[in-house]
Amino acid sequence: MAITVSLVALFGLVLFFLLRSKTLGYGSAFIAIMFGFYLASTGASQPMNDLTTAVVNAIGNL
Repeated sequence: MAITVSLVALFGLVLFFLLRSKTLGYGSAFIAIMFGFYLASTGASQPMNDLTTAVVNAIGNL
């Protein structure tokens, strides 16, 4: 679990700087995909799924 959390932090930090510098390419896509996969295996996945569901339901009720 500790390795997964540190990889999420590392990929998140790299992705933040890539998006901030507007550097897009295959490397950025790989970082974004790896960030998503590692984030899904942490405890943050369920609250993020709940938030996404709530937002989609709120948009649907407008």
